[in-house]
Amino acid sequence: MGKTKETFQGSSGYVASPELLSAVNIAMTLEKPLLLKGEPGTGKTMLAQSVADSLNAKLFIWNIKSTTKAQDGLYVYDVVQRLYDSQFGGKNVDNIEQYVHLGQVGEAFESEERCILLIDEIDKADLEFPNDLLWELDQMEFTIPQTGRVVKANHRPVIIITSNAEKELPDAFLRRCIFHYIDFPDEDLMRRIIAVHYPDLERNLLDQAIAAFYWVRSLPSIQKKPSTSELIDWIRALTYSGIPYKKIMEEIPFAGVLLKKNEDLDQLEKAKGRRRF
Repeated sequence: MGKTKETFQGSSGYVASPELLSAVNIAMTLEKPLLLKGEPGTGKTMLAQSVADSLNAKLFIWNIKSTTKAQDGLYVYDVVQRLYDSQFGGKNVDNIEQYVHLGQVGEAFESEERCILLIDEIDKADLEFPNDLLWELDQMEFTIPQTGRVVKANHRPVIIITSNAEKELPDAFLRRCIFHYIDFPDEDLMRRIIAVHYPDLERNLLDQAIAAFYWVRSLPSIQKKPSTSELIDWIRALTYSGIPYKKIMEEIPFAGVLLKKNEDLDQLEKAKGRRRF
């Protein structure tokens, strides 16, 4: 498990700020999980795919839900299938190993080459979930008690953990992570992001879309501010519609692509009525 000299420089499909690039490389150098926070749509989840593409490494994704337990990522013991086989099947149910299936963490540990492990939206699970993973992420191994098998990492994965800050994470867990908050892209960075998706976008349309997008985000009455992914979808709608670019800022057409709540759409209409150009 020696330290790697590879560094992450970004990828063609993902525009990262210098601060984010530095955070990724520090986490890889120190061999610690990288904990990412930021509002939805800032590219937290997509970063893991970008790192995997950049390093030509396999990506394992563990999507966390409210019902997820720490053990689910390590392994699952299918006791129900074993019981069924003991009653109706012809298998040798004494071979417990056939009923044990590795989770995403277990598969990442057993990968023959160094890989990327994404633990996505860790804050969706219960409060004890992060602490339940401390030993495994520190030691890079775990034991399956049903069989006595020890699963030990062949290579320490690059671990990226995302959180939408729905709840606070335990201090003991935070101490073991490199933390980075992804700020919402400023206009210059947003233009670089859009250029990845629309390299030939007409300049006037881009200028108007950017201006309208940040104006909508600036409205204090908006509950769910539009994200980068929604801007990208909105630009696609504007392009397909052929609407004159001069009307984009004036009308904010297809607002339902940007805003997803009735209350926000109502507030936008009120704000448009009060606006002066």
